[in-house]
Amino acid sequence: MEPRLTLEEHQDLATALAGVREELQKRSAQLAAAYPQAGPEAVPEHLLIEALRILESVRYELDAIVGREHPEDDTREVYYPGDGQRATWRPLRQR
Repeated sequence: MEPRLTLEEHQDLATALAGVREELQKRSAQLAAAYPQAGPEAVPEHLLIEALRILESVRYELDAIVGREHPEDDTREVYYPGDGQRATWRPLRQR
C-alpha cells in the first residue's frame, strides 16, 4: 500500500496541529480568566475545550496511521515528540 501522506507530510501536519493545540490552550486559559464558569458567557471556553478534545483525538488517530503507513521508519515521536503531550491536556477547570 502506498502511503497516503509521506513521512515528511505527517511531520509537517504534526507541527501544525501542535501549534493549533497551543493556541487553543492559550485562548481557553484567556477565556477562563476573563469570564464566569457558568452561564452563556462560559459557552465559548467550553467549546474551545471540546475543540481541544477533538484535536487530541485527531492527533491520536494520525499517530496510529503514521505508524502503519511507515513501519520502516521510527515514527514514535511524530505526533507526540518527546514532550509528554500524549492525551495529557486537561481543561483548567472541570465542568
